[in-house]
Amino acid sequence: MIESPGLLITVVAFLLVLGPLVFVHELGHYAAGRWFGVKAEDFSVGFGREIAGFTDRRGTRWKFGWLPLGGYVRFAGDMNPASQPDAEWLQLPAEERARTFQAKPVWQRAIIVAAGPAVNLILAVLILGGFAAAYGVDRTPATIGGVVQGSAADRAGLRTGDRIAALDGRSIDTFADLSFFTAMRPGEAVRVDFIRDGAPRTTDAVIGAVMQRDRFGNEARIGRFGIERGTPVYAPLPLWQAPAYGAGMVGTILRGTIDGLGQIITGRRSVEEMGGPLRIAKASGEQLSLGWPALVTFVAFVSINLGFINLLPVPMLDGGHLLFYAIEAVKRGPVSPQTMEWAFRGGLALLLALMIFVTVNDLGAFGVWRGLAGLIG
Repeated sequence: MIESPGLLITVVAFLLVLGPLVFVHELGHYAAGRWFGVKAEDFSVGFGREIAGFTDRRGTRWKFGWLPLGGYVRFAGDMNPASQPDAEWLQLPAEERARTFQAKPVWQRAIIVAAGPAVNLILAVLILGGFAAAYGVDRTPATIGGVVQGSAADRAGLRTGDRIAALDGRSIDTFADLSFFTAMRPGEAVRVDFIRDGAPRTTDAVIGAVMQRDRFGNEARIGRFGIERGTPVYAPLPLWQAPAYGAGMVGTILRGTIDGLGQIITGRRSVEEMGGPLRIAKASGEQLSLGWPALVTFVAFVSINLGFINLLPVPMLDGGHLLFYAIEAVKRGPVSPQTMEWAFRGGLALLLALMIFVTVNDLGAFGVWRGLAGLIG
């Protein structure tokens, strides 16, 4: 087992992961706003009091806040969290009001809001596609090279030489697809479609569950099917195919994220697996200790999750704004200010409650609560 990195390395790695991701996210909002002629007054990486910054020739204040857990772009006219026009906005001169966020048609506002999460997903596509072009891709077919005695595959009657075609109706093309699917579903019953001697067959299986410990001592409950891969097959990837491959990888990871969230909601996966900034910081330090390729790959995973979370239809998040813009487009008029105000208050309360919950989870994963219980006992 590798010793966990020190506090300094962990903090540096966390800043190297989250800082650039927040920057590119907000840069997406900023660039889209500039494209549509909206003036940006503040561009902040981090929240709270400014610790450093400068003002450019367009009047935008670029700054760093002392709390590095996010960021924001404040466009001209953004006088409240819901970006709703108010009396102060109406008093602006016509020329100045035309450069504000609220003055733009709903489709332009939607693009400006969606640009942040979109850039996060595009960044992940570029990283994963770039690594695939540089190192090649795993094309090992989902053909069983061996079956572990007494495993889920053994109990389902699978044999060496069978090729897995689908699990629960989801197409399986490579052994990596098979491993990813089963790892996400410990203890779950699945239908297995496979090919034996050229003929399609179907069977049912219950994926095994094991507690796996990584090299840093972190434990996770994962699914184990009990089959061995055949001869590995790695293939080079032409550079022009890298974006499409990266997009496919992002889609696969997003599907896994949605599956995991669904498992937590339905109780098939423990809520204790939900992590927050502290666990991300710990993982950042661990990945940096493994080298820059591992850290950059981790950046791609975090970028995907950052984009996904921001697209959830929760007020205060980008997805919440997009939901209200969709309603505005359908009803051909904005949602009432009172409804917006209460929705955003509820969204803020929900996000604060979630932040507290995941922080408690993180502290529990670090053994803080067990330590306190031991001291009290």
